[in-house]
Amino acid sequence: MLTLAAAFTLGALLVGGLVFAGTRASSTERTADRIRVEAAQRDKEQIKALTELARTTCDRLVPVLDGLDRAMPADGSTRPAAVTSADVVGWRRAATAAVEAFADPPSGETATNVARSSLASAVRQITTTVDTYATSRALTGSTRETVVALAVRQRADAIFTWSTGAIVFLDTARWRGAR
Repeated sequence: MLTLAAAFTLGALLVGGLVFAGTRASSTERTADRIRVEAAQRDKEQIKALTELARTTCDRLVPVLDGLDRAMPADGSTRPAAVTSADVVGWRRAATAAVEAFADPPSGETATNVARSSLASAVRQITTTVDTYATSRALTGSTRETVVALAVRQRADAIFTWSTGAIVFLDTARWRGAR
């Protein structure tokens, strides 16, 4: 009986060792798993940082967009409000600061990079809108009207681009569970 128990134990250890050795992840698989975990953690951190950047950018640019809306009503149903040179300087300062906040982005997962790039592009478009509007102030007549209409279109494109980036971002954050 003792011999049978010893043989059974030896066999179990031998078979168990073979199964363990055969199913154990290789060093390449372990390295790949470690890289995946690190990338997921990095992406989660980048999503949180991008969330904060998007919030501060909105806070910074809402007054710019409100001012542009008063200066260039999109629907044409109201007359443009008077805008001072100081208003335009303030808009430029805020828009430039927003662009600078998106400079030197970290490399991340594709969806996070796409979201960040879309938001950054929207901010640059808002800056271009401010510049176009500022240029229109020195013009008169139909030329001014044409340039203002261009600025209105640029603003609409900027808002659309921001919305697209925000949708990709929210989808990424939800999918990754990093909100």
